[in-house]
Amino acid sequence: MKKLFLAAAIAGFFGISNVNAQTSDPAMGGSKIGIGAEFAFPTGNFGEIYKMGYGGSLQYQMPIANKLNFLATAGYLNFTPEDGLPFEDYGVIPVKLGARYFLAENFYAGGELGAAFGTGDNSETAFIYTPHIGVEFPVADKGTVDLGARYEAWSNNGTSRFIGLRLAYNFGL
Repeated sequence: MKKLFLAAAIAGFFGISNVNAQTSDPAMGGSKIGIGAEFAFPTGNFGEIYKMGYGGSLQYQMPIANKLNFLATAGYLNFTPEDGLPFEDYGVIPVKLGARYFLAENFYAGGELGAAFGTGDNSETAFIYTPHIGVEFPVADKGTVDLGARYEAWSNNGTSRFIGLRLAYNFGL
């Protein structure tokens, strides 16, 4: 998994370095669909049980105002327990809606709300809230590489929290 992340980061760097000047920035305009790799680093009590999460996501973006995009995100995350603890892997399907505002040409901040559906036996659904920041780099006429960081919390009879990283490629529609 680390090699995959490193390879994607290197490919993104070389793609960014070959960007041509464009009349409009595809990061800020037009609808797009992104597919991304997700990495989650649990904190607090959740971090005492699970060491890391990984998975993937699909994200739809649609402009709703100048520099403001509507977001719809769905994916899958799998958390692996700390060594020696009697817990199984924890799978979750997060589904979120939110907004992203471009603060500068490629830099954004935003937030999402939604639900996390557990996939294991006796799993429950939790409420999600997620503030995030990131950057989108144009790499093609309608394509961007998206690197985002977020704080995500799931509330249901307690709160599970983690710091999340997402590396994605967005296809313009």
